[in-house]
Amino acid sequence: MDAARNSAQSSSRKTAAPAPGTKARVSSTHLDDAELRPSDSASNAPTRRSTSQSQKMTPPAIGSYGRRTARMDVVTKDSHRVKTRTTVNDLGANGPLYSQSAKTHAPQPSRHDEDANGSRKLKQPKKPQRSWKPQASLIAHTTAPLASRISVPPLASTLPESLEPALLKGLSVEAQESAILDDLLFVFMGFEGQHIRFVGSYNPLEEKERLAGPTYRILPGLDPSLRDLATTMLEMATHYVAVEAFIDVHSREDFGTINHALCASMRRLLKDYLVLIAQMENQLLTNEAFTLHVLHLHMLPVSHTLFQLYTLAQEILRKNKLLEEDVGSDDDSDIDNLIEQLKDGGDFLGSKTKIQKGGNVLRMLTERLSQMSGDPAAAKVLEGLLRDASRPYMAMLNEWLHRGSIRDPHVEFLIREQKSINRDKLEEDFTDAYWEKRYTIRENDVPPQLEAIKDRILLAGKYLNVVRECGGVDISTQVQDVPLTFDDPRFLTNISDAYAHANASLLNLLLTTHELPARLRSMKHYFFLDRSDFFSAFLYLGNSELKKLAKDVNVGKLQSLLDLVLRQPGSVAALDPFKEDIKIHMNDQNLTRFLMSVVNVKGFEEGMEETFPRRTPNIKDEVEEAKKMTGYDALEFRFAVPFPLSLVISSKTVVRYQILFRYLLSLRHLENQLVNSWEDHNKIISWTRKSGDRKLETWKRRAWTLRARMLNFVQSFMYYCTAEVIEPNWHTLMEKVNGSDKPGQTANRTVDELMEDHVDFLDTCLKECMLMNPKLLKIRDKLITCCTLFSTYTSHLSRTLCTVDKSLAGTPPAMEYLKTLYPSARHPVPDNYKSFDPRGMAKITEDLTKYEDNFNRHIKILLDALDYYAATETVALSRLCAQLSIASEKGGEGKMV
Repeated sequence: MDAARNSAQSSSRKTAAPAPGTKARVSSTHLDDAELRPSDSASNAPTRRSTSQSQKMTPPAIGSYGRRTARMDVVTKDSHRVKTRTTVNDLGANGPLYSQSAKTHAPQPSRHDEDANGSRKLKQPKKPQRSWKPQASLIAHTTAPLASRISVPPLASTLPESLEPALLKGLSVEAQESAILDDLLFVFMGFEGQHIRFVGSYNPLEEKERLAGPTYRILPGLDPSLRDLATTMLEMATHYVAVEAFIDVHSREDFGTINHALCASMRRLLKDYLVLIAQMENQLLTNEAFTLHVLHLHMLPVSHTLFQLYTLAQEILRKNKLLEEDVGSDDDSDIDNLIEQLKDGGDFLGSKTKIQKGGNVLRMLTERLSQMSGDPAAAKVLEGLLRDASRPYMAMLNEWLHRGSIRDPHVEFLIREQKSINRDKLEEDFTDAYWEKRYTIRENDVPPQLEAIKDRILLAGKYLNVVRECGGVDISTQVQDVPLTFDDPRFLTNISDAYAHANASLLNLLLTTHELPARLRSMKHYFFLDRSDFFSAFLYLGNSELKKLAKDVNVGKLQSLLDLVLRQPGSVAALDPFKEDIKIHMNDQNLTRFLMSVVNVKGFEEGMEETFPRRTPNIKDEVEEAKKMTGYDALEFRFAVPFPLSLVISSKTVVRYQILFRYLLSLRHLENQLVNSWEDHNKIISWTRKSGDRKLETWKRRAWTLRARMLNFVQSFMYYCTAEVIEPNWHTLMEKVNGSDKPGQTANRTVDELMEDHVDFLDTCLKECMLMNPKLLKIRDKLITCCTLFSTYTSHLSRTLCTVDKSLAGTPPAMEYLKTLYPSARHPVPDNYKSFDPRGMAKITEDLTKYEDNFNRHIKILLDALDYYAATETVALSRLCAQLSIASEKGGEGKMV
């Protein structure tokens, strides 16, 4: 009887014991209300197998795998939908239970086990299980607006033992396939399944591990054929998780709009992938013929797409050094990248690795598309990604090409703008920094599609930017009918048309609206002394001021005198509309020393070193020379040029004009001094009166000859510089400016070519005038100094001759001349000029011989140097050599004979 009672109790326990429990899975999305309701997903559709069929296919020991399942939604207080999968048998009158209470409905283990002989044996009680209460929570906001804010689900490794699923080895092959199919649908979305889980080393809380993607493991006991097929599909789940993490990271603000567009394109592909997963779930629940092989066939195309997304994402991550294997690597370019980031307005405290964005991302997409050109499916995916990623870049490009402005908040565009350089500093800009450095190309950030035309893109925007700043571009209208992607057929045509339009607009603005040719002609009148009747009058009126030391010159008085002669009726400058822009200025640096510092002497030809010995610059000498400079040596003009003409007539070009002007002024002043000496030789009695002393008359003829040779030398230099250098080069420049350098053809010129032609004209003039050659510059300076000293020595010779000529010394005509030199009673005529000096003749003869020797020696050196450089560098110097041969020693002697 006891045996019967025990048998009945055992039977009742077996019938009352619940089936093995199933594991609850949680995934969350936002809901608007807080209530418990059945889901509308495909999971609530009728099952793919009936109850009777399931019983035939699955034995009772299978547990819940053979029963119908239903998916319910649990809405929490935080407005999150919690999807729980549970058996229909577990649904009570109040609906499905929360996953936190799953422990109370887990199957209770039996306290007795049967041995091989059928006898019962009492089991030892297990330790109490820890509570299982997983909860979803919100994480903090990031700069990625669409990034997931739901906390990471707990790992399956933390699941209590009571909730562990039945072992796979105890299931039939059909049941194993059903369990793996169910798991795979969750794994494909990045979750763990009951039998497919993350490897133990994977930590989903680590960003680097999520970016690399998890590795999955299948619990032991699965059929080998099913394991091989499932393992093949698990790679797709790894790719999905990694791509999803990549999108969340690269959607942050500091990665730029190109990365944002790329992530948006990837997100659309992942949406299609999730739609496919939902379709596969519907097939699992409704189609009896749906097997693991069918799932694999359906997932093959999308697995290839995910693989392309994954490999692209990994390449970008390696470039950004966001993967673990690249953290400790040393890169010599880190400092260069940091400097580049600071130039582009980056943060010094940010990552020392330059983020790959903008053109670099487009380059990686283009290169990968080229590599995968043999794979049509991969090429189609990459073409779509490149098309979508290039849209914001094309928007910036069109803004630059059609408006001349840059909207680049994330420093991605191929054109860099230095906002610290503006046109307000053009007057102090001697290096053309505004034009050359305000807009530059980021050489390392140019997409391959723009590499061949990057210079044209730069110029098109620069030209239009100038026109826009002058009010010539309407920025209120929206740019329309322009290509939006790189694969648009109008892509190259759009750039060419924009360049041509910008160039024509700026040329018209410079040549027509702001009258560039007239400005250049005006500068020629003032700086090159062309039609310089006004300048001769200015030198005559300002002679008393210009003879003073430079530091003592009254610049205001000189400016008043210049304004007076410029407004003189009948003067050429009186009709000049730009005469108000010319101003007087005193330079505090010697011209020759300034030119020597510009040309930066670095060496001497062999055999010329004795003639031109090296000399270390002396600051004290420079200061002394500056103190001795007269107004004639320091005088220069300044010319005010408005924007945008200041781009062509920049401060750098105005300096060249000033150098040529000071050089021509020194020759003009020296010519005037020698002409004054000639006047003294023809009107002062000590020169005109014929003496009975033959030696004295011979000495006079030698002095007249030397003065004539010096005057010939200076005038030859003046003629060569003006008539044979400046004038022909000027006509060539104006032909290019007016577009008539090719007769019968319409010149297709650009603004940059116009600027280069202007600078080339000035550089050619400087070179052919011997101002850029240090050797010729030194020789010329010594000859000019010799001529200047002799011209100033003439007044002293006029007084000395009154004492050297015995028949003239002390006579009334001589005393009358001397009184004109000393008219004041406070400063009477010195006694040494009132009587005959027998030693004076030897003194003036010695001085004259020194002047002759010095002049002859340097003329000969100059002619030899001109012959050498005319044959090796500048052919135009041969003409000057022919002209100066008259002023040489042999030429002078021939003239005397």
